[in-house]
Amino acid sequence: MKHALNRRLGATILGLAVAATTGLATAPAQAAAPAQAKAGDTSLAEVLGADGQKLDKNWGDFDLVEAAVFAVLDAKPGSPVGLLADGDTRLTAFVPTDAAFRSFVQSIKGYAPKTEAKTLKQVVKIAGSIDTIETILLYHVVAGKTLTSPKVLAAEGDKVTTAQGGAFRVHIGKGGVFLVDKDRDAANPYVVVLDVNRGNKQVAHGINRVLRPVDL
Repeated sequence: MKHALNRRLGATILGLAVAATTGLATAPAQAAAPAQAKAGDTSLAEVLGADGQKLDKNWGDFDLVEAAVFAVLDAKPGSPVGLLADGDTRLTAFVPTDAAFRSFVQSIKGYAPKTEAKTLKQVVKIAGSIDTIETILLYHVVAGKTLTSPKVLAAEGDKVTTAQGGAFRVHIGKGGVFLVDKDRDAANPYVVVLDVNRGNKQVAHGINRVLRPVDL
């Protein structure tokens, strides 16, 4: 699929958003839903790019993830990041919202950019190279597994190995589902959107902060 990431997340997908504080209450109802006999092959690239390719004023969607993935694939067409466009490949992505990237910049630079474009510019500066951006993206992907919300909830305390090669730990707290990464000083991300693209081999969960594969 040629740059399937040029289509963005539409309003119907954003309707799946749930507050992290209600994540645990929502999951049991989802767990009770009957499983489909066969998982579909719609890719996350197709779903997350459903509303067009542009930066906007909606900090709750995933524009900056798309921009980062698109940049990596332009520079490195053979990157494993391309698996996000292959709906036949099972994977789970924990996808930072645009606001998550703004928080990331603020934690490093000490201020929050006012626009998505300025946020993207600062993320690129902080990363320093396309290889680092690729590494960060792959740290958000669990290859080979379709982890819907019931499976994520059941993974309390487990370490999850990522496509980057590192791991993060799943923690279920009073506030929701937290992901404990390699940066011990930064606040841990928590899940704010559950089961994007559920029913397919590739699913995603939106998170409110960027996972960090190293201690910054």
